Formats: sequence, C-alpha cells, structure tokens
Amino acid sequence: MNKIISKLIAFLLALQLVTCSVFSSSALSDHEFSEKLESTAAYLQSLPQSGVGSIGGEWRILGLARANKLSKSDKQAYIKNVEEYVCSIGSAKLHKRKSTDNSRVIIALSAVGKNAASVAGYDLTAPLADFDYVGTQGVNGYMWALIALDSCRYPIKPDNSISNPATREKLIEGILSKQCDDGGWTLSGNNSDPDMTAMAIQALAPYRFYDAEIQAAIDRALERLISLQQENGGYYSYDDFNPESCAQVIVALTALGIDPRTDERFNKSGKTLLDSIMRFSVENGFEHTLGLGYNQMATEQAFYSFVSYNRFLNHQTALYDMTDNHDYELQDLNSDGVFSINDVTFLQRYLAEYDEPLTVSEKRTADVNCSGQIDIKDVTKLQRMLVQLG
Repeated sequence: MNKIISKLIAFLLALQLVTCSVFSSSALSDHEFSEKLESTAAYLQSLPQSGVGSIGGEWRILGLARANKLSKSDKQAYIKNVEEYVCSIGSAKLHKRKSTDNSRVIIALSAVGKNAASVAGYDLTAPLADFDYVGTQGVNGYMWALIALDSCRYPIKPDNSISNPATREKLIEGILSKQCDDGGWTLSGNNSDPDMTAMAIQALAPYRFYDAEIQAAIDRALERLISLQQENGGYYSYDDFNPESCAQVIVALTALGIDPRTDERFNKSGKTLLDSIMRFSVENGFEHTLGLGYNQMATEQAFYSFVSYNRFLNHQTALYDMTDNHDYELQDLNSDGVFSINDVTFLQRYLAEYDEPLTVSEKRTADVNCSGQIDIKDVTKLQRMLVQLG
C-alpha cells in the first residue's frame, strides 16, 4: 500500500511540474512582446494616411507616434489632413455635441508635435473651455477633455462668451462626482465597468501626488479593477473577454507607474493582462472576438497599450504625457499667455511662501520635472528651458 501511495504522490508531483512548465511557457516573453509590437507597428505603418476618425485615425496615429514609428512625412501628412478637415467645418468645434472629437484630435496632434491651439487658424483647445459643452457626454467628456488638455499642459483660456467656463478643478470634480459606490466608473447605471474605470484613472493619474482625495479615489478604483477580473480559460481579463478592456487597464496601470506584468494583483498564476490580449493575436494585429479575425479597433487599442507598456519599461513619459516633445511656450505657470522669466519668479515666490497656496492643477503644472513634488529642481529646469530658448 505504501508503495502504491508513494508512486501516486510521485506521479502527481510530476504532473504538477509538467503543468507548471506548460502554464509558465505560455506567459508572454520579452522577445514575443517586442516581436508583436514591431509586427503590428509595421502593418499600421503600411495603411493609407490617416484622416480624422475614431477608427483608422487618431488612435493609430497616437500609437505609432508614441512608439517613434511615425516618419516626419507621415506626421506632416496627418497634420495637413486635420487642417483640411477643420477648414471644411469652418469651426474649432469639430462636433456640435461630442467634445471628445476635439479631445481625440488634440491628443493625436500633440503626439506628432503639433500645437493643437494653432491649427489652420483655429484653436482646437478652445471648445474645451466650455464646461457645459464638455459635459454633454457626461463623465466621458470630462475624462477626455482633461487627458487632452494635459497632454501638452494646454492652458484653458478665458472666454467671456462662455457662461459656464471650464477649469481643470471642475473637470476633476466632475470625474470624482461620478465615481460609483463600488469604486469604479461607468457611462450609465450604478455598476462600474473596467473600461471607464481605467479611463478615469488615466485622467486623474497626473494629479495623484497633489491631492489626497484624488489618490483615495484612484486606490478605490484599483480595488474595483482587481475585483472585476474574471477567469477565462486560465486567463484573467474583463467583461466578455475582449482585448480592449485589458488594453485600457494596462494604460491606466502604466500611468500610475505600476508594472502590469509583475504586480501580483494583476498577475494570476503566471498570466498577465498582456497574455490575455495576446490570445487575440492574429496576423497584422488583433481580433475583437476570438475566431472572427482582424479588427481595426482592437488592433489600435491593443497596440497603443503595448506602446504604453514599452514606454514604461524604457522610463519614458506616460502614453498621454507629451511633455517630452511639447513647445516650451506651453509651460506658462502664471497664465499670462507666454513662457518667460516671470514663470520662474512665480515658482520661486510659491516656494518661498510669498503667495497663496496653489490649486491642484497649478501644483501639477508647477511640478515641471514630474517628480511628484515641487522644489528647487523645478526652478532649475525652468531656467534651463529659458536658456535653451535663447
């Protein structure tokens, strides 16, 4: 009997080793990650020049630009297409009710190094100064307006014709006020979903160092994302197991400085969110539903989430933080419309406690080197920027 038991134990141990080996070998390797990133980029580069659009447009441009896979000529072609589109509309407001159209284009233009406040004579950031207009899409409008404006730290310019002007504080409060009791966010109803929760984190992430309420909201949202994870054939993902939800969570985590491949809260039995996305890998990109083949929306979102993670690994700015290629004139701390020595003085006075405390958004702007705190290093960086400007 003892021999039988011993053999059974040995068999079970061997089976466990084999199972673990097979399971771990399915985890995405660095080589596989890089290979998929490169092959998807190559296909997206081969597509016709992008015009304005939520699919095949701005999100494709964002991913390629932030991966440094967009040539100078392709950037110029996209800018030209946007200029022609704006001129055809004849307005800085790209849609009567959907402010996210402006937000999406601002993000893409910022990614290619174009000042979205100056496009064929139009300021595409100006419509986002109207809080009521942004709010026509509810919390989704608030989130994307904040992400877009923060992409290059665009100022919200005063406009006396607007009855309810937007501020970053209002946008932040608008997002926080819509947080569900379960800790996440949703477009409608009371039960949050992973996509909206992740997008809210993406919008709030730059402000987490400067306000305890924002940090607490993000902490609750992370707990909600953890609880929303579902097991699908040994993989942990979200909703009905689509790659887009996983992609949004990856972008959110990297914006917070969290590694989605090593953080144990998002690493289940050796499988990560990136592994879940790779289940949808097909030639040239990704599919939205298993077995249905290539899908452009799924490909664009999965790709820019991989780009976001790659930037995280290489210690670059976050996906939506374009301060690595922005115009210095946008670093306007005292809101006088220009970047000058007065902005350095403004920051020095704040550090010396001569002036009133800064708002949350002002603190974020004053944190020039994005270290999470405002100190003399920010003053030094501002001075160096002025010297470079000559």
